[in-house]
Amino acid sequence: MKEVIRKYFEEYSIVESNIRSFNEFIDRRLQLIVDDLNKSIVKEGDVDLRLGRITVGKPTIVEADGSQKLLLPYEARLRKLTYASPVNLEINLSRGSEKEFFNAQICKLPIMVKSKNCNLFGMDREKLIENFEDPADPGGYFILNGNERVLVLVEDLAPNQPFVERDSSGRKALRLFSERGSYRIPMNISESKEGELQISFTRFKNIPLIPLIKSLGLIRDVDIVNLIGKDYDSLIVNLYEHVQLQKEDDAIMFIADRMGIRGLKAEVIERYSARVDSFLLPHIGTSKEHRLAKARTLCKFVKQLLLVLKESRPEDDKDHYMNKRVRLAGELFTDLFRINLSILMRDMQHSLQRLSKKKKIYSAKTIVKSALLSRRIESAIATGNWIGERKGLTQNIQRTNYLDLLSQLQRVVSLLPTEQENFKARTLHPTHYGRLCPIETPEGTSIGLRKNLALLSRVSVPIAIDEEALIQDLKNMGMK
Repeated sequence: MKEVIRKYFEEYSIVESNIRSFNEFIDRRLQLIVDDLNKSIVKEGDVDLRLGRITVGKPTIVEADGSQKLLLPYEARLRKLTYASPVNLEINLSRGSEKEFFNAQICKLPIMVKSKNCNLFGMDREKLIENFEDPADPGGYFILNGNERVLVLVEDLAPNQPFVERDSSGRKALRLFSERGSYRIPMNISESKEGELQISFTRFKNIPLIPLIKSLGLIRDVDIVNLIGKDYDSLIVNLYEHVQLQKEDDAIMFIADRMGIRGLKAEVIERYSARVDSFLLPHIGTSKEHRLAKARTLCKFVKQLLLVLKESRPEDDKDHYMNKRVRLAGELFTDLFRINLSILMRDMQHSLQRLSKKKKIYSAKTIVKSALLSRRIESAIATGNWIGERKGLTQNIQRTNYLDLLSQLQRVVSLLPTEQENFKARTLHPTHYGRLCPIETPEGTSIGLRKNLALLSRVSVPIAIDEEALIQDLKNMGMK
């Protein structure tokens, strides 16, 4: 066993998963964030702002005499500096017939020690010693104002994956977190005491499900039954209850009324469509073309719920690790950077509109406030307060001894409140075997909510795929 462990760590670092995730954030996710944001930027008057390629450099420091040099981690610790790299973004600005193109520094991004953009990357043992670094130090942490901070791994429910469980009132319901970019919308499907199938998503509660499916374009009752695949009496009653809705517009007006949307018919349809497209199952899509796919998906969810309600199929175990995900540094930084970059873009657009109204001649470089984005990112790492009101995601490195450091870098934290019982979430689950350490968890209120990865476990990083091309390939292979 010792030989296996030794061979493993000759090839992989103990924090290899987290470093690989951060590298993937730098190499791929940053550009995807910019591309997605580019699609959402609306042209204001004759001013059009477009984003291009984003690049991340190496950590550098500008000395008092104006000279610039590479910054090493030991120097950042000793001089109380932030170990960060400049992030440059191509910006295209059109003002009527005038066009301006420039490459602006939008922020300084803290860099994970030993990641691809770290100045220690690729150094051998002798070179590390020359640069005052411990060759046994695994990296995987950040340096802010000379202080070493580690971003803990976060255990979360798997997004876009439905599971049936009992809700707070004790009723069996299907739950799902629909995640797309910055959207993370909870959805709930249940059966009321009167037998009506209802759906809740975002701030819309207990909306009749069958009319909602019809409003998405799946009008015929027979099509709904065929997609659900079960003709239970309760389903037939639900269909009969809304049999008068034979047109898509009628179903939209019925649901809009239940949502509290008022006004002229054209206005109601437009406002209803905007809400459904954006907030109902956004992971499927956010345009009109995706409505039918959403209707079919809802039918499959109804089938999954009815199998539990009517055929005594067991509820899903949300503590099974198939229903959990460990969110690494790359995913957490993606959430943080996406929100804060969109704030920076809105600030730039606001400045452009103000200057345009005053008819002032200006250079677009003056509207880029790089300190705004840098401060917000550094503040999140320094305090541990993350997007989505999540707290305690970063900690000071504990260097009491080497094993204490390794333990902290492998820590997995659940964001469930420690003051609540949550007995099942705290219990050791058979699916933890080989993934999480069955012993290392603190005593007291955090027991079972703070765990550690097993010594040889690795967390996979999501890969980039072209979904449409994949679906077409599967269809060509015979998938129906």
